[in-house]
Amino acid sequence: DMSKDDLILPKDFPQLQNDTFLRAARGEETEHVPVWCMRQAGRYLPEFRESRAGKDFFETCRSPAACCELTLQPLRRFPFDAAIIFSDILVVPQAMGMDVQMVPGKGPTFPEPLKEPEDLQRLRVKVDVDKELGYVFKAITLTRHKIEGKVPLIGFTGAPWTLMSYMIEGGGSNTHSKAKRWLYRHPEASHMLLKMLTDVIVEYLLGQVAAGAQALQVFESHAGILGPAEFKEFSLPYLRDIARRVKDKLKEAGKDVPMIAFAKDAHYGLEDLSQSHYEVVGLDWTIDPRSARERTGGKVSLQGNMDPCALYAPKERISDIVKKMLEGFGTRGYIANLGHGLYPDMDPENVGAFVKAVHQHSKQMIKQM
Repeated sequence: DMSKDDLILPKDFPQLQNDTFLRAARGEETEHVPVWCMRQAGRYLPEFRESRAGKDFFETCRSPAACCELTLQPLRRFPFDAAIIFSDILVVPQAMGMDVQMVPGKGPTFPEPLKEPEDLQRLRVKVDVDKELGYVFKAITLTRHKIEGKVPLIGFTGAPWTLMSYMIEGGGSNTHSKAKRWLYRHPEASHMLLKMLTDVIVEYLLGQVAAGAQALQVFESHAGILGPAEFKEFSLPYLRDIARRVKDKLKEAGKDVPMIAFAKDAHYGLEDLSQSHYEVVGLDWTIDPRSARERTGGKVSLQGNMDPCALYAPKERISDIVKKMLEGFGTRGYIANLGHGLYPDMDPENVGAFVKAVHQHSKQMIKQM
């Protein structure tokens, strides 16, 4: 069957039936607030665990058919208003020539992380994204066909600082002190690496849109480990550069897709992020919805930000929490989501209750306006 799937082209896609997510991203009117969840294709779903059983994580990422199936699983269960392609942010360092392995119980691991600036010579200078990341593009195209226009498909990437931190730490870290050491001790080499990453990311995102992605999210997951000054020097300029360059290139092609910036724990960056060419700013749960609205001054749509752990609450309580959140954000220019990804031990039933509460409460609120 795969040979047939391999020939699927990024054209003649089925007509989109539910564009609520795209309209909310652009600040337009909707009948209900759209909702999706970061890591909605994840280990909390028994069918996900079953599909992934005994298979290498990155091997799964490299199989368009497997990525497509995992992306579609949550849509069979819940009326989400968007899907996000199943992949991983670390495919970018892999494309640049670094070895990354997913070690069970430990997470992503780089056997040979970058230690000193001379290690940058090990990286591929010119990355052919079609050759190195074509499997992601194929997965997006296949999924666009198989999703049958039900909801829009989101493509994504890690942001430069977050990827840099993984490449130097060699995996997850609490302090990120090895990576931050570079920022303070090797600022020029840090900028060189961030620029290399930015160049690959821009091409990668453009390839995703060409393959059929209808929106793009940039994950700056490690923003919060930086102080405001470091954020302004080593994260923000690259986030802006990515959005600007992707938008300019898409404009030339007569295309336009909404872009979402999610800089976790970067409170201090909220005003700056709302003026960085992204239509949507994603928020974690530590930010008060009303204050986020005030501080972004209606310049962007907002996405988020329920504490994922609220999903451990009974369903009625989830419904109350959602209602409060909707009242804080308002129903216009708003996409409901969690403030972080779903955790593996969460009950799918409660995820369903979250989605249902967003739809029900927001419909009522919009009717009463």
